[in-house]
Amino acid sequence: MIIDVFDTHERSRWAGRAASYERSFATLCAYPAEALLDAAAVRAGRRVIDVGTGPGTVAARALRRGAEVVAVDAEPTMLDAARRHAPGAEIRGATLPRLPFPDGGFDAAVANFVLNHVGDPAAGLAELRRVVRPGGRVAVTIWPYPQPPLQRLWGEIFTAAGGEAPADLPRVATERDFPRTEEGLSALLAAAGLAEVRCATLAWDHRADPEDWWAGPANGIGTLGLLMERQPVAVRDRIRQQYDLLSARYRDADGMLVLPTAALLASGRVV
Repeated sequence: MIIDVFDTHERSRWAGRAASYERSFATLCAYPAEALLDAAAVRAGRRVIDVGTGPGTVAARALRRGAEVVAVDAEPTMLDAARRHAPGAEIRGATLPRLPFPDGGFDAAVANFVLNHVGDPAAGLAELRRVVRPGGRVAVTIWPYPQPPLQRLWGEIFTAAGGEAPADLPRVATERDFPRTEEGLSALLAAAGLAEVRCATLAWDHRADPEDWWAGPANGIGTLGLLMERQPVAVRDRIRQQYDLLSARYRDADGMLVLPTAALLASGRVV
């Protein structure tokens, strides 16, 4: 099945890469965490599941609010990181669209940039809804399309270097995909049976050390990492040259990158 191919591919891209992720993209993905928890009405005494917890960023912040937290991820090195960053959370190995929990066992479910990485987003969202009690909330974030400047930069770099995308790159099947817009994400939540659906665009400038930002793709993180791995050595060298050249316009007086970006945050109530 196509979904199995895509999901298997995604698991392989993250295998053993928690440390590289923490160095490069973790701070970027942490930005919406508080707004995500607000949208899910996470507060003291609430039982919340953080699906695709990664290094436990959202789980740790939910714990600081006094919530009871279960954090799950498919990648063992991410689970190890989550145990360090979110002590007090119950850490479990699990992945969408099948979570090992009974119906309605949580007051809220959150998934921070997780639906981008599943082969059947509608099934994944339906599973989030299943494990939340009636009246509870589900909140998710995704990267939007068209892409903001931060994400477009990598494509510009790759094109300028003469890189070629592999023909066998797994993609979400057309019939399972959805528009990565406020309207598209809202429709996905509504189709899952959630009520009072809200969706907004969060925009911010991400600050990063240029070497840390380079370290993500250079160490195989995500699709960018796969594209890097598939290139001849000469092309990889040109990618680095173009990275230095094209990222220069985003550097501030301290030499840090200041990259405009955005995310979509959507939430709804379980009925």
